Amino acid sequence: MKFPLSLTCVFIVAFMASCGVSPGKKKQKELARMIVNDEYFAFTKKKALEVMKTGFNAGDGYREVWIRDYNTFIKLASEVFPGEDLKENLLVFFRMQGADGNIIDGFTPAEQISGDKSDFIYSELEPRYAGHKNTVETDQESSLVQAVYKYVKTTGDRAFLDEEVNKKTVAERLTDAMDFLLNHRFSREYGLIIGATTADWGDVQPEHGWGVDIDENTHPAIDIYDNAMFIIALDNLAELVPATAEKFGNIRDSLAHNCRKYLWDASAGKFRPHIYLDRGSPFPPDFDENQIYYFGGTAIAIEAGLLSRDEIKMSLDEMIRRVKLAGAATIGLTLYPPYPEGFFANRIMNPEYSYQNGGDWTWFGGRMIQQLVVHGFVEEAYEQIAPMVKRVKDNNGFYEWYSIDNQPRGSGTFRGEAGVLYDAINMLEKWAGKIEMM
Repeated sequence: MKFPLSLTCVFIVAFMASCGVSPGKKKQKELARMIVNDEYFAFTKKKALEVMKTGFNAGDGYREVWIRDYNTFIKLASEVFPGEDLKENLLVFFRMQGADGNIIDGFTPAEQISGDKSDFIYSELEPRYAGHKNTVETDQESSLVQAVYKYVKTTGDRAFLDEEVNKKTVAERLTDAMDFLLNHRFSREYGLIIGATTADWGDVQPEHGWGVDIDENTHPAIDIYDNAMFIIALDNLAELVPATAEKFGNIRDSLAHNCRKYLWDASAGKFRPHIYLDRGSPFPPDFDENQIYYFGGTAIAIEAGLLSRDEIKMSLDEMIRRVKLAGAATIGLTLYPPYPEGFFANRIMNPEYSYQNGGDWTWFGGRMIQQLVVHGFVEEAYEQIAPMVKRVKDNNGFYEWYSIDNQPRGSGTFRGEAGVLYDAINMLEKWAGKIEMM
């Protein structure tokens, strides 16, 4: 006897239930098996470990050890380097910390610096290195706190917090870094921290050629990325040094509130790109910047706990929709639509879909994958990571970013990409392991 399809489904569900296996559980187990047996996962993890063994600089195109990059591959680095090496890199940042608490972007061997040395930072505490700081960013201090948090959680070395650098403990210097942002990068009007106008999490301002230093041409602005990074750092610091929760707890809550109040556009279901301050916008007055969706800043906002589960799903759906509109390969897309050609003086940001102006960066897309796993969107995470790991194997390595037609661009052996994918795969495999044991 034949039954209608709907009735057949009822019978199947009833049979599975009688066997103690729900359809949802069966689907989870199938997904877990796919994750455990994924050939691209195995290749990506092996390749990540290989490239990590070759150094701590960001990639082939960079000689510096950048803190914003190191923060995203320090856990990967712990797999192939002893804890002392990881700690030493962190200590360099503390030895080169400014008197006002600011943290440099990165350091490079001093003997490699030739020509004009005026743009570099030097410290008697660390004569081996020259430091550099892209002042348009406001994430160096937050990145260092997060990197120390990952180091301590990974190695268990809580004694590091009591280690002294020029008569101040690491814990005190972390607090100084947070104070720098409140003292020098804070808008009292909005209760949020500020930086230069950049494309989402980027480090290039539109006003002139190189575009990495705040100067008289800069248009100060507030964005979600900087503030979300700060919130994560304050949460990390409170866990590392509980006494700081009393000092920064109300500030953290106020930042979160003001991110929602001023930056979250509920009607559009997205974050506003910028709030402009006294100098206004650097872009033409008829340009509607709020049409642009910032992928990276949204991912970091989710990590900071600023969106509900429903809003996370809505954000993912919007990312997928815009990736399709752009014709891009992954949700690592920086932003969409891109800023029109000519809006940035630095040529690397032109034409559209170039570099931080619409390039595809797994460095941030991988962090969105991690947050999908954290918030229970495992199936979606697996679906969205697939093209990211596939291109690692297709290109036999990691690249800084990818063009709109999915071609590798920028620095090779980009360790930030390796780090975020390695962590995301481990999270998926951990979930799969728990499911298989049920």
